[in-house]
Amino acid sequence: MLSIIVPVFEEEKTLVELQRQIASVCSENDIDYELIFVDDGSCDQSWEIIRQLSQEHREVTGIRFRRNFGKAAALTAGMKAAEGEIIMMMDADLQDDPAEIPKFLEKYRQGYDVVNGWKEHRHDPWHKVYPSKIFNWMIGRLSGLKLHDHNCGIKLFHRDVASEIRIYGELHRFIAVLAYARGFKIAEVPVHHRSRKFGHSKYGVKRFARGFLDLLTVTFLTGYGQRPHHILGGIGLFFFALGAIGFTYLSVLWCLMNIFHLIPASPIGSRPLLTYSTAATILGAQAMSIGLLAEMIVAYNGRDRDTYSVSDRTDWPSGTKTVSRPD
Repeated sequence: MLSIIVPVFEEEKTLVELQRQIASVCSENDIDYELIFVDDGSCDQSWEIIRQLSQEHREVTGIRFRRNFGKAAALTAGMKAAEGEIIMMMDADLQDDPAEIPKFLEKYRQGYDVVNGWKEHRHDPWHKVYPSKIFNWMIGRLSGLKLHDHNCGIKLFHRDVASEIRIYGELHRFIAVLAYARGFKIAEVPVHHRSRKFGHSKYGVKRFARGFLDLLTVTFLTGYGQRPHHILGGIGLFFFALGAIGFTYLSVLWCLMNIFHLIPASPIGSRPLLTYSTAATILGAQAMSIGLLAEMIVAYNGRDRDTYSVSDRTDWPSGTKTVSRPD
């Protein structure tokens, strides 16, 4: 079964039409599905409409938050409630076209774990399009997963992906990157992006700064999440070495002035290099200490979370060895 999760925040004018389009596409293509609307603290009539839709259509389920917790929280709640083997996320503003659902399923059946949408022809203002191109390029360079549109609102993935990755804050845009770091196979398909007819975008200028900070977070989590001392310790060693070089130079200089009298004597304590070397040494020691503490935290918390991802295994039911593979 396909579980379609739709986060909702004040989209009262689009919900009925979105449900109608999804039902029509799934009916025409004989797709067994459930539709989960997650109301993320809307102040309009969105929840009343969701309740009405759930009463009229058995495939529709509604979840309501007490306040606005963000898209990542809404998706997490939807994934926990989903009963399907395949999960699809889709925005509620009608810019994502439900007619693309069969295309995503076809790509998924080719052996991919995550199918990411690509708004090849975006109907968004330029101040969203061009920064997005730069942002996607940066993600590809830092993560190694090169996609045209990491932040596309429509994605499809196996429920194993949902069970192995954890999204919070605004990390929902990095689902493909997090899955890629766990070894899942990623694909991308072009999608029809429609212009917005109702409401307004919920993302302002702040999303650029938040997106960059989230990118740094994901880069650290995927690259050094299980070995934080490798990066923090490396930074610490670099600054510690700078401080050591500075102190060594000052020590040799002091010996040349006060022991061998080869150069005119001058106070070492008034040299800026002494201050810089001291600061670099302290910074290096702190970075290495934080790295060791981070390693201890990972080692302690890692006991309850697998640091690997299993795609297949062999079982021995009734004493007979068999091979079990996912459909």
